[in-house]
Amino acid sequence: MAAPLKHSVTVMMIWALACAMAVPLAPRPSLAQAAGTRNSTIVLADGRHFTLTTPSDLAVRVYASGLNNPRLMALGSGGDVFVGTRFAGTVSVLLNRAGGTRATRVVTLLSGLSVPDSVAYRDGRLYVAETGEVNSWRYDPALVSLSDRRVVIAGLPTGGLHTTRTLAFSSDGSIFVSVGSSCNECIENPGRAVIMQYRPDGSGGVVFARGLRNAVGLAVQPRSGLLWSDDNGQDLLGDNIPPDEVDLIRKGANYGWPYCWGNQQPDPTLPSAPGYCLGTVRPAALLQAHSAPIGVAFGTGGLLPARYRGGLFIAYRGSAYRSQLTGYKVVYEPIAGTHAGVPMDVVTGWLGAGGVWGRPAGLLIASDGSLLVSDDQTGLIVRVAPVGR
Repeated sequence: MAAPLKHSVTVMMIWALACAMAVPLAPRPSLAQAAGTRNSTIVLADGRHFTLTTPSDLAVRVYASGLNNPRLMALGSGGDVFVGTRFAGTVSVLLNRAGGTRATRVVTLLSGLSVPDSVAYRDGRLYVAETGEVNSWRYDPALVSLSDRRVVIAGLPTGGLHTTRTLAFSSDGSIFVSVGSSCNECIENPGRAVIMQYRPDGSGGVVFARGLRNAVGLAVQPRSGLLWSDDNGQDLLGDNIPPDEVDLIRKGANYGWPYCWGNQQPDPTLPSAPGYCLGTVRPAALLQAHSAPIGVAFGTGGLLPARYRGGLFIAYRGSAYRSQLTGYKVVYEPIAGTHAGVPMDVVTGWLGAGGVWGRPAGLLIASDGSLLVSDDQTGLIVRVAPVGR
């Protein structure tokens, strides 16, 4: 009994030392706050009023309402916006053919699916990622209907803690699919905690990058074609560790989980081989622990101010695994080449004095250049644009 007791005490001492050495990520300066702010009133279907805060030259208004758990979105032809759900099992399309500031019609295209969290649109076809597979349909914008279902990717891992699968197309048409871990912290099987890459027809799947606990948001950088992602760190280790991440995803790279977190910080509860963490890739940016980054989108729209072009919008859905709640906002992470800068708050207010009333999840640059944000708690999609636009 003496040896196991000595080992347990040693692990506890190492873990306590790691926690003491881990510097909490203080909120970084918000350039948006320095520019002045504007409050926009959001009215829910039940009549409740809430306030979302933006920089003074931006405003927020409801774009669509009445959706059930809307998550990630994709832009189709003619400005149609597709949105998947996490729990409702549906995929819908938001129509705004006249180019106004609010969708005029919401049509449910698919139902009865298994966690269709992520959607993508390419060459006239709508792609939907469910937990175990990716399918595509031919989309008819005139009839607002789908046909010609095809199984693109089958046999994705199912079950476990993280059941969402996120899609993104590379510049050459190949398909990226993120597959989160099956657990909070464990020695994972090779098909989990990875980003897979497939040929455009869904064949030839290979692990593109590994060591990513739950990379929910994927976005391909315009011009460079580089893949970027957020990553959600594990829970139940305290308020400020491990940090969430923004990662530049390199082919064949290992991002450390579960043995390392942050800037190659070893996790003493899962000892790795000597020097293992030094061979992993550092994040492009560290985010406050438990912010729960979900949707990401590159700033490509010409409608938003110039300060929001080229970098990455990130939706912090927020997490309950913290004594003081954090997240519940949309930020903008400037990116110059392969380097991330100081983030700016773009939309705040889902977390207020009365608690949490909404949770931002998906992001999309609409056809008019505005930013759409899905809220999977209230069923709203809100539109962020310059005042008066």
